[in-house]
Parts: sequence; structure tokens; C-alpha cells
Amino acid sequence: MNKNIFILLSVFVIIAGGCDKFNKYPGFKKAGKNIYYQLQVMGEDTTRAKPGDYITVDLGYYTMNDSQFFTGSGKFQVSKPAFSGSIDECFGMLAEGESAKFIIPADSFFYRTLQSRLPQFILPGSMVKITVNMLDIQTEEEYLQEKEAFLSWIADFGDYEKILLEQYIVNEKLNIDSLPSGIYYLSLTPGKGKKIEEGDTVTVNYEGRFLNGRFFDSTVKRNQPFQFVYGTEWQVIRGLEEAIGMMSEGEKALIILPSEMAFGNTGSSNNFIPPFTSLIFEVEILKVSS
Repeated sequence: MNKNIFILLSVFVIIAGGCDKFNKYPGFKKAGKNIYYQLQVMGEDTTRAKPGDYITVDLGYYTMNDSQFFTGSGKFQVSKPAFSGSIDECFGMLAEGESAKFIIPADSFFYRTLQSRLPQFILPGSMVKITVNMLDIQTEEEYLQEKEAFLSWIADFGDYEKILLEQYIVNEKLNIDSLPSGIYYLSLTPGKGKKIEEGDTVTVNYEGRFLNGRFFDSTVKRNQPFQFVYGTEWQVIRGLEEAIGMMSEGEKALIILPSEMAFGNTGSSNNFIPPFTSLIFEVEILKVSS
């Protein structure tokens, strides 16, 4: 072998080995300042999601030890990345039909994106893994046209929802009547502590599910109780606020909300809750402090 070629090959091996040695996340490539990614499925389309587009995705959240703590699907609008390492920046790297795994800072993901506290099992300053499967990308115009057609089609779903809710209560043999607002409230465990008043800081555990039994959210499964100031606008949906105001510390209750006391005829902003959908919550008041 030519001596010069041998030297070049040796240098290449050293450089390649050194790069792998100093790669914090083997198998991942760095993109920008705070994102590492691993493309798992490459799509045929090259048009990537951009701010303003509406995307439909499958999402998975994992610890760095690959322990999954959330999975879900939804449709929502992509925002302009507000900071380096945001999940919107991750969305902008994918085209329709592509899927990838990302490693991003946990602090900014929970505090700034999810607007929640870090779970107890994730340390401050650490990273989390996010899997994204990009199912569909729509422009804002395409989305609004589809939404208009859909809402026109389901104009009579309000009556249908009432029938489903009445059938659920009968089939489950629930001895429960609706309050004047339309919500259903059944105390499961009496509370022995402080009665909730406006301005109190309330810590709750809750599990939310649809009438078919499928869960859409659970602080119990996340091991992350929810804390809010009672009576503060936009903290909880209207029906839950009314029901929680009837409770006291230590109490556990079953709460059924018709859509007009939950997410109405439009559904939730992240599209996890469809329009005209009744919801069931089991709520436990863990702590009430003035």
C-alpha cells in the first residue's frame, strides 16, 4: 500500500473514532444548539412542516433510559420556535410520512412547552427523548376548509351527544342527577379537610376518560399532581372548576361533563378531545391551602 494513502487512512480512522468517542448520544446527529435527532423513517415528500401549518402526529415521551411516560396522537398548529431546542423546531425537520426520535432539554420542554413542572423522575438540567411520527401536514387554509366542512356535518351532534350520555348513565347504573349547569357530580370519598374557596391553592389528582372508557389524561399515571389557584381564569375547564368548588380536602368525586361544560363544539386546542364530547373525571383533592 502507498505510504501516503496508509497515513491518510490512519488519520481518518483516528478522527472517526474520536468523533464517536465524544458523541454524547451515539446514533443521533446534532441539529442546532439543543437538539439531537435520529431519523427512523424517511418520507417520499420533501415538504417539511412550517409555522402556521396544521400537523397530525403520533407522539411519545421517554426518559433517557427509554422508559415511556406518555403516548398520544393529535392535530395542532405548528408555532414559530420560541427558543432553541423547542419541539416546534423538531416538527420543522420532518416531512409527511417521516418519523424520528429527538433528544431535547427537559427543563424547557416541560416549563415552556407543556407549561408544567418537571416530573419527579426527571432531574433538572437533564434531557428527554421525544418520538414524532408525522402523519399529515396541512396548510392553514386547507385546515380551515376541512374544519368548516366538518362542523357543518356535525351540526346535529349536540342531540346525539345527549343520547350517548344518558345511555352511559343508565348502562353504568349510576345513581346521579345533573346539576342546573348540566354537570353530574357524585362524591365517592367524603372530604375531612378544608372546604375549597376562591384564591385557595389546590393540589389534585385526576384521571380523565371518554364514555367508552379510554383514558385521555391522568396525573396518577404521570405521578404528577396538578396544582392551581382556584378561581383563576383559564386554570381548569368550566365544568371542573364548578365541581371542584363543591369539594373539600381529602374528597374524591366522579364528575361527568357534557361538552358545553368542557371543550364545547370545537374540541380541545390540541385536538385530543373531539367536538361534542362528554368527559368523565375522577378527581381527588390532595391539599388545600389559603
